[in-house]
Amino acid sequence: MNRPTRMRTTLASFLIALLIGVVSGTLVQTQINLLALQNLGVVIDLQTRIASSFHDLGNFSPVYAVLFGGSFVASQAVALLFTRFTAAIWRTFWCTFGAALGLWLTFKVVDMFAPMPVLIASTRTVGGMLSMLAAAAVSGLVFAKLSKPGKAVGMPALALLLGVGLALPQGDAIAQGSKPYKIETVVEGLESPWSMAFLPDGRALITEKPGRLRLLGTDGKLQAKPLSGVPQVFYSGQAGLFDVLPATDFAQSQQIFLSYACGNRSANHTCVSSATLGANGLESVKEIFRSQMAKSGSAHFGGRLVWLPDNTLVITLGDGYSYREEAQNLSNHLGKIVRINADGSVPKNNPFVGKPGAKPEIYSYGHRNVQGLAYDAATKQLISHEHGPRGGDEVNVITPGINYGWPKATYGIDYSGAQISPYNEYEGTQQPAIYWVPSIAPSGITVYNGDMFPQWKGSLLVGALKAKQVSRVVLKGNKAAEVDVLFKEVGERIRDIRTGPDGAIYLLTDNADGRVLRVSAQ
Repeated sequence: MNRPTRMRTTLASFLIALLIGVVSGTLVQTQINLLALQNLGVVIDLQTRIASSFHDLGNFSPVYAVLFGGSFVASQAVALLFTRFTAAIWRTFWCTFGAALGLWLTFKVVDMFAPMPVLIASTRTVGGMLSMLAAAAVSGLVFAKLSKPGKAVGMPALALLLGVGLALPQGDAIAQGSKPYKIETVVEGLESPWSMAFLPDGRALITEKPGRLRLLGTDGKLQAKPLSGVPQVFYSGQAGLFDVLPATDFAQSQQIFLSYACGNRSANHTCVSSATLGANGLESVKEIFRSQMAKSGSAHFGGRLVWLPDNTLVITLGDGYSYREEAQNLSNHLGKIVRINADGSVPKNNPFVGKPGAKPEIYSYGHRNVQGLAYDAATKQLISHEHGPRGGDEVNVITPGINYGWPKATYGIDYSGAQISPYNEYEGTQQPAIYWVPSIAPSGITVYNGDMFPQWKGSLLVGALKAKQVSRVVLKGNKAAEVDVLFKEVGERIRDIRTGPDGAIYLLTDNADGRVLRVSAQ
């Protein structure tokens, strides 16, 4: 075989093996993800399995082609180099082993830099990782066999490969109407502020994710030094100091409650502590809740706090990202909303008290990462919102004991484009009041009850990180509709939103140089 013919054969062999690797890897990860759902009791019939596979071939495979393609080019080039210095019988070994090793290294490098713990969900377990690597190894084997000297590969196969195209989604534009408000900066220079809470005397407390609690005076000036006595915080990625909530009797007790990530990267929790606000810092700090089980990584902690009228404390939690199936497991707190008394004890009327194997603190379950929580005194509804992955952000009206679906049912897909569940709805789970596709990344929510903007009274105002906006949502019963998009002109990630005692709306921007903004009537 002459040199040009050999080069064409090698190229065609490589492209065929690459296609096999992308398709087989895509199908393998689909089946692994469906198996995880089946282990939760989700029924996956053949038609649904086939539809999920085709979905991922169209949506996950382009992402996977980039990852696997890069690793396959490098691994097979190295394998062919090794073949030159070893016996010809080692060619198949080097190509096969190299394809698997190259993909494993690629996964590790990508996961180091991706914002989520793992980009490809099927690699969360040892079995899933080995299955993906086995699919890659098959591609290496195919390449070794097809590109073996003396083999001829038909050019029609090469033409078929080059004919594959990708379609890119188009974004939607949001029009802005007239603005019956003005926006002013109250405070700037905050490091990743996460939450804000007003005290009865007009002061406000602000948390900064690295673990600092700041005091804002009635004059609008930030106290120079952070308050001392804040519990030790695990600060990494999404982990840090989260919400601050004054006690219902704060004027008498001076008691506040803090939520935060505690532990370390390999074993961490969402914790809540109570403390007394002294002249210069926190006193009598006491941990009253620590989520179980311990998880690794630094993603999906939840962390919002709110009081119910009976003076019980509601805490939102996340699923830990890599542990999403645990949101359906009542033996731990991951992916749950919990309810405790102010001293950390469990209310006797919690829905799972006395249920064997269930954590008694659980109030609702099947959540992903709940970062918005509010109680509407007018309608007597507890309202939350949670992050979806790519799409599927939700607002939910919380009813004790109800399953809100994650990950059995979701309107979102994984960041890789892979399908998480073939179902938007599933028997035994509650549908959201409203959901967003594409994702707005909601964070912070307030039921506007001020007098400054009477046209918005009773509306939910939902902050958004990715969309850099506030959505005004009108809720009727368990159904909601987005009626306005507000404050796009700020152009910053909105981490928290509060109704101030003066009737103004206060926004926290999520930046290394974060701000407190006051929205008032024109």
